[in-house]
Amino acid sequence: MIAVCRLNELPPGEAVRLLADVPVAVFNVDGEFYAIDDTCTHQDASLSEGYLEGCLVECPLHAASFDLRTGRPTCLPAKKPVRTHQVSVADGVIYLHPPAEQEVA
Repeated sequence: MIAVCRLNELPPGEAVRLLADVPVAVFNVDGEFYAIDDTCTHQDASLSEGYLEGCLVECPLHAASFDLRTGRPTCLPAKKPVRTHQVSVADGVIYLHPPAEQEVA
């Protein structure tokens, strides 16, 4: 597991970018934490800098939107999903779990 930050450092509605094997964005959606690859599949943009609305994040460049729960795009111009990652919280710290070998479908 990789320590992301303390709970109080990631308030609801915010995201943090973590440099792991690939950049990963971790989001706090009303106390639920989600992690996805940070790079939009349409064009090279950081999703952690996007606009969060519920469990959807909108890319700051061309308004492609992704569901944080599944990684699937919800509108064009993105057609490919982003990879999701498991997140857990223990002792007031948010952790990112190393990705299992998974294909983005």
